[in-house]
Amino acid sequence: MSHRRARASSRRPRGRRAVLLSAATVLVIGSGVAALAATAKDHPAPRAAEPAASAPTDPDTAPGPGDSASPSAPPSTSASPSASASAKPSGSASPSASAGATTPAAARNAAPAAKPGTAPATFTGLAFDTCTAPPLATMNAWYGTSPYGAAAVYIGGRNRGCAQPQLTAGWVGSVTNTGWKLVPLYVGAQPPCQTGNSPEKLTADTATTLGTSDGNDAVAKAAALGMRAGSTLYLDVEAYNTADTGCADAVLAYTQSWNRAVHNAGYWAGFYGFASSSAAGIAQAAGAGAADLPDALWYARYDGAADTTGSFPFAGGLYTGHRRAHQYQVNQKETYGGAALTVDRNAWDAPVAVVG
Repeated sequence: MSHRRARASSRRPRGRRAVLLSAATVLVIGSGVAALAATAKDHPAPRAAEPAASAPTDPDTAPGPGDSASPSAPPSTSASPSASASAKPSGSASPSASAGATTPAAARNAAPAAKPGTAPATFTGLAFDTCTAPPLATMNAWYGTSPYGAAAVYIGGRNRGCAQPQLTAGWVGSVTNTGWKLVPLYVGAQPPCQTGNSPEKLTADTATTLGTSDGNDAVAKAAALGMRAGSTLYLDVEAYNTADTGCADAVLAYTQSWNRAVHNAGYWAGFYGFASSSAAGIAQAAGAGAADLPDALWYARYDGAADTTGSFPFAGGLYTGHRRAHQYQVNQKETYGGAALTVDRNAWDAPVAVVG
């Protein structure tokens, strides 16, 4: 879901990412495309799930090592998604990234943060993300006529690539009252080994302190939009060279520090990344029992499969219990209620924001 500047310029990091790859590089749709061409009326209505009791790769077409892509790239195809976030047999695979073997001492020694006392609010259904938050009229036109029930919005981060003239507390309140669930995405510091000109990159020396300051900033941005404590905030980390273990370790330390800051403020922590690199690093760390990891994992894998089970590219026991989201298709031009948008498609079974 990488709508960062690259997406913005060509196509999350989305607005993701002036630093991201063009959609043409990352968009490889699998054999499930035909099933996705049905009309929206064939979709079961998305539904909001009750708060989960638990806290919250490989036909992989993510960008190559060092590249980035974001969920708001320019239009490339036109179709109506028709696949619901249906369950499939859980898959299991070994993550390809190396993470955490030599985590910086500051991160290893940091006291773990207490997670929020209440379970996160979750949503199960289809979600879309796009670089710039759409006008209120478009959101109103799409609600009930599109297959989507949730939308991701880029709330901040120095690497957020798109302007957000619509994204105000008033907009958030209005779309929430309409019935939309929102997914707040923060485009944080990017890996030191990533190619591109990200305005903010982390290093092994700055990973922990930068993670804390960016996590606090994400909380402040969310609160200013009316997304209160108990919301889940997603950190957007784009693709990088997984063979560079020092880089992977620094990314993990940054993510853990960001998570601690978010948890300490009473918010849940989510993570968006590519199945072949950034998300794989988190999955590997989770399999190893690392502390202070994200509560939910949103992985980009462009296989056309609108689910979070059969397409899950990591060990089947990871991130179960309404804690997975799958960005399965990008740059789709769609029209509902007379309003057109170019969006990325996501199967969602994970936490969302709490508004009001």
